[in-house]
Amino acid sequence: MTANVSSTQPASSPSSPLHAVVADDFDAVNQTIVAQLASKVPLVETISQYIIASGGKRLRPLLVLLAARSLGYQGDKHVTLATLIEFMHTSTLLHDDVVDESHLRRGKQTANDHWGNAPSVLVGDFLYSRSFQMMVDVGSLRIMAILSAATCMIAEGEVQQLTNIGNPNISEADYFETIKGKTAMLFEAASQSGAVVAEATSEQEEALKLYGRYLGLAFQLIDDLLDYEGDADAMGKNVGDDLAEGKPTLPLIYAMEQGTPEQTKLIRQVIRKGGLEQLDDVLEIVHATGALDYTRKRANEMADLALAQLDALPPSPYRDSMAHLARLAVDRQA
Repeated sequence: MTANVSSTQPASSPSSPLHAVVADDFDAVNQTIVAQLASKVPLVETISQYIIASGGKRLRPLLVLLAARSLGYQGDKHVTLATLIEFMHTSTLLHDDVVDESHLRRGKQTANDHWGNAPSVLVGDFLYSRSFQMMVDVGSLRIMAILSAATCMIAEGEVQQLTNIGNPNISEADYFETIKGKTAMLFEAASQSGAVVAEATSEQEEALKLYGRYLGLAFQLIDDLLDYEGDADAMGKNVGDDLAEGKPTLPLIYAMEQGTPEQTKLIRQVIRKGGLEQLDDVLEIVHATGALDYTRKRANEMADLALAQLDALPPSPYRDSMAHLARLAVDRQA
């Protein structure tokens, strides 16, 4: 018999100085997560709690809380907003792992590997549906417009990434357009909606929207870099996973542009067929061409752009945490 997660498995908060400034808000988010996972179908609660409690930095709900508090917000709707953003993100993880046929996420067995594809997809749908119910509770048509548009862009980004697999002809511009939808869009929607709930000025709302976008781009760039130089134990996934799937990420795109004809030909072949048989050869090429340094440079550029947006906010510990977050996004090793 499945345990009732609402009474026996409370969600846990990440512990870091970034989260400390909104620690009470995060406790409220955890309580809301547990309450909103309630379902008359035990498997829905079991899988939902499994994926939500499996670790992660909780950056997207953190952005909501920091954005709202940085503008002096004193209400409680930002807690509901942060929770539904986390549900939206979690649902995409469930769906992504099915699409990618993943077996490991954050060092743990994926839900689809444990329970199968069909339950994972359907529970992902449940979390998406629950998030839209919670949007009604927030009571802002402006926020609903932002988040509903974001869900469409995220889905388009995921489909675009899927169509890019095995295609060595993807340009850097194509790559950035894909990760803007796939990853940066939810960062952007989180920080912008946090601004809206706090009744920001138009200038502040735009600044926080762009802050989230650039932060998300920086975060994804480092994710793609770590696929070629990260620590598997720290990342909770295997080095070379993107290569195995034939994903043309920026390290490979740049390496093909800068490499010799022979090096470019090899990478193109590997992207087309996927697999890890030539991982060592590809790693040698991405290092020799400076592809990882270039990817980190682009990530730092995005972080700098994110930092510049914070000038629109009044000084506060919340703004300081957002600045620190931009730097951590590019300095992390996992």
